[in-house]
Amino acid sequence: MKRTAVHAALIALGLVGLAGCATQSSPSTFQRSEVGAARTVEWGSVEALRDITIQNDSRGIATWTGAVLGGIAGSTLGSGTRANTAGAVAGAAAGGAAGSAMARGTRAGVEITVKLDSGRAIAVTQEGTSRDFRVGDRVHVTSDGTTTRISR
Repeated sequence: MKRTAVHAALIALGLVGLAGCATQSSPSTFQRSEVGAARTVEWGSVEALRDITIQNDSRGIATWTGAVLGGIAGSTLGSGTRANTAGAVAGAAAGGAAGSAMARGTRAGVEITVKLDSGRAIAVTQEGTSRDFRVGDRVHVTSDGTTTRISR
């Protein structure tokens, strides 16, 4: 009984850890690999704003991890080989479903259309809401060639 409780606690901890798999970024958040990297900077004015919903990319890692952890936890249930096998299958299914649900989260975002001083117009999506900017705001646009951010 004590062994089952320990395993269940470890599984729950693992599933909570899956919630941290979804990376979140904002104009003020940088990954460790981005620190010290050179970026281009351009200035411009906000032309339009649109609230959007950002949906996490579902790559299956959370589902797979949940299934493995659930299978391990389920295999500790019961006192015989058959019960352990049934518990592992049920645990894997439940863990996979829980991991998949965690990976499908959404968050608020904004699409910002900027008219750059160079005359070019760009649209960038990032976390936040349309209340973070106003049409006409002077903003700077930074890009490393992959990630582009807009900030005031």
